[in-house]
Amino acid sequence: MTRVSGASIRRLLGDTFAAWSDASRGDLRPAGHGPDDGAALGRLALELSRETGGSVERVAWMTQMHGSDVRAVSWESSPDGHVGAPAMWHLGEGDAVTSGTPGVALCVLTADCGALALASPEGFFGAVHAGWRGLRDGVVEAAVERLRGWGATDVVGSLGPCIHPGCYEFAEGDLDSVADVYGGQVRGRTTEGRPALDVPAAIAVALARAGGRMVTGVDSCTACGGASFSHRARADTGRQALVVWTSGPDAGPAAGPDPVA
Repeated sequence: MTRVSGASIRRLLGDTFAAWSDASRGDLRPAGHGPDDGAALGRLALELSRETGGSVERVAWMTQMHGSDVRAVSWESSPDGHVGAPAMWHLGEGDAVTSGTPGVALCVLTADCGALALASPEGFFGAVHAGWRGLRDGVVEAAVERLRGWGATDVVGSLGPCIHPGCYEFAEGDLDSVADVYGGQVRGRTTEGRPALDVPAAIAVALARAGGRMVTGVDSCTACGGASFSHRARADTGRQALVVWTSGPDAGPAAGPDPVA
């Protein structure tokens, strides 16, 4: 693992990397949807890419809806970069984004939900926001399917900080709805012994069912780990970021059903 100020970097496969920020970088949500908004997130993405021998020029992010919609991005029709700073690229609504294009960083923003990075040896990559509703509705499987449709073979996933079962008391009915999809291994217990959702376990099951495999990420609880924003534990309004990028060659057709033009 490599660190830059306030973020941990993992190499996923080949020249594809993922990084998860912590609360010390501040709230990384862009203030608006324009290419000049989100300066803090853009600076982080640029700093991370330079650390690994690349240079990000566009930073793609979404208005997250706790659903299973996947966006796809390529270089065409993206906003122009700026000297010394990448252009922010708002993709509209969605909860996963995929690409195969160097120079584009993919981002999701969280404060307890799972932030899952995806990569394949062909150079395709993705970022997934996995809240419990989107997870239940198949957002992980949908993102992997998008990569498979482009020709990805060995898809790996790496999970960053998220809320863990010891801190995530969960209503029985909602817990049942997730367990009905992914089995009893998603059921956990809080430190007080109450029913809980095991978000990391559910994401691992979803990835395996999609034919992917998990690799090492950053295993900490946002609620009690001390370094992250947590909506559930502290009603934090700030959001940390997952950033995924590649410094390798263009992997090919970073487009698919419902691409971003």
